[in-house]
Amino acid sequence: MDNELHNHTYVVTGATSGIGLAAAEILVRRGAGVIGVGRSAERCKAVEAHLHHIHPDAPVHYLVADLSLQKNIHQVADEILNQLAGTGKPVLDGLLNNAGTFTYWMILTAEGIEMQWAVNHLAPFLLTHRLIPALQAAPLARVVTVSSGSHRHGWINWNDPQLRRCYNGLRAYGNTKLANILFTLEFNRRLGTGSAIRAFAANPGLVKTDIGMKGNPAIAGLVWKLRRSGGIPAEESARGIVYLLTEPSIQESTEVYWKHGIPQHASRRALDPAAATRLWVLSEKMCGLDGGNRHDAA
Repeated sequence: MDNELHNHTYVVTGATSGIGLAAAEILVRRGAGVIGVGRSAERCKAVEAHLHHIHPDAPVHYLVADLSLQKNIHQVADEILNQLAGTGKPVLDGLLNNAGTFTYWMILTAEGIEMQWAVNHLAPFLLTHRLIPALQAAPLARVVTVSSGSHRHGWINWNDPQLRRCYNGLRAYGNTKLANILFTLEFNRRLGTGSAIRAFAANPGLVKTDIGMKGNPAIAGLVWKLRRSGGIPAEESARGIVYLLTEPSIQESTEVYWKHGIPQHASRRALDPAAATRLWVLSEKMCGLDGGNRHDAA
């Protein structure tokens, strides 16, 4: 335990279990302040106490939000910005977009968006936008979005990006992981060289988490259980992700897609600048950032 990251603050979504919790633990052990976001108030309270026990002097605060709903993303973004302002130092050194989900069947959120598209792609897109002022206030800031090797199976049908006409859970997941990299690519392009913020997409590897076992058919849960048995612990994956959040030497790196702290080759579709721009425009419309409010876009 040290204080290497003293006076640094990081937001971590999906921070009550798996990779998110492991990343929060690493950051806290290094003296960083952590603002965690989770869905369960009970889990948030327990994990906050756990992290305070690890490093009593590290500022830790957990917020409750269901990131499948954009109204909740706006609310939690306001809470984060207000909390930062209340410290007298409205600066955010990094955002880890880690929260994710997998659904075997098509599920629409209360706002009418396909669940995986809402949580895995639009939530990072919107939350990042809302936190840009605090990120820009940092000398060096990072946005790390957890993608997956499954992005290689993704192919976005621009006439039906949410797969409403012919839903397949695995393809929908791959599409959102592809979207994570395209978002990162376009985000860096729009910021331009010399920006205080650098974004990276992280492949966490095959990790022993429960993401494929929540609320899905028994057979899907069994397949995921067998698949994850060969995975690495969340702590091992989190080390590479925290590297992307905190390592000063990679601030000017033009590499977009990383695994365990090492640059990787993403798929051709993930590095298509035209697709990245097209996805950005679509996402703005779906999040109402273009002056409209088109949750049902395409």
